Amino acid sequence: MTINTLLKPEAPAADELVPSRYALKVGDIDVLVISDGVLPIPAHVLAHNVAPDVLDNWLDDQFLPHEIAEWPLNVLVVRSGDQTILVDAGLGMDPNLNLEKAGRLVQRLEAAGIALSSITDVVVTHMHMDHIGGLIIDGTHDRFRPDLRVHVAAAEVEFWKAPDFSKTVMPQGFPDALRGAAKRFMAQYGDQIVTFETEAQVAPGVTALLTGGHTPGHCMVRVASGDDRLTFVGDAIFQVGFDQPEWFNGFEHDPEESARVRINLLRQFAETREAFVATHLPFPSIYHVAVAGDAFRAVPAVWDY
Repeated sequence: MTINTLLKPEAPAADELVPSRYALKVGDIDVLVISDGVLPIPAHVLAHNVAPDVLDNWLDDQFLPHEIAEWPLNVLVVRSGDQTILVDAGLGMDPNLNLEKAGRLVQRLEAAGIALSSITDVVVTHMHMDHIGGLIIDGTHDRFRPDLRVHVAAAEVEFWKAPDFSKTVMPQGFPDALRGAAKRFMAQYGDQIVTFETEAQVAPGVTALLTGGHTPGHCMVRVASGDDRLTFVGDAIFQVGFDQPEWFNGFEHDPEESARVRINLLRQFAETREAFVATHLPFPSIYHVAVAGDAFRAVPAVWDY
């Protein structure tokens, strides 16, 4: 079954009140954005280098609550040639955290007709649990093919041997959960990991590129075919980052470098007018960027029916 067949889905399940997958073409390459759900976190995590009332004013302007922010969780499935690539894997289920609105990836892949055994490659933008959790649910590893290739930047693998959280401002419980998820991921997939230094061609037209910042080995994935481009930026860009690109997110392991990466990417997308997808932008998370004075403006792509 190809991703094209997803444009003619069967009747949605009773609990699917909103769309959870969106198919598009990037030249000759099939791309599917899938929602893993939403991750509720304290809103103060969105920016810890500004006064609380400044963040509250921004939240008011965005019609968002002050207490809890619900981060969307998006992943990609890419079909290039005879390869099917999963880019990130959502949250999975951590029994120690009450996160009932997330961790839907496996069931939504199944609903889309994508068997785990059909996936040839996985690209992990970074090893935070909301990007690898779907891979470490009990029984999931055994459903993948034995020759699965898992692409991770070498710097990311090295970092999680002794992760440094000194510059992060995370909610209680998250550091331990992150450590535990990374440890389980390496235990299950360590023999299948293919590392790269700065760049790796995963499939024809599909390239993983090191960005750093959010974590030392954070990468993005660029899909290119003909004149078309689409880049999955992982956690390099958050919703607040357009208006306030220098605000520090609580999950950034190097906030200053993260801001530099974010600003450079936003400038690049504004200049090239290329579309991008991010993990935590509202589904289907396909955006363009325009310059707005000293900051940027998010321009959601019009849905292609």
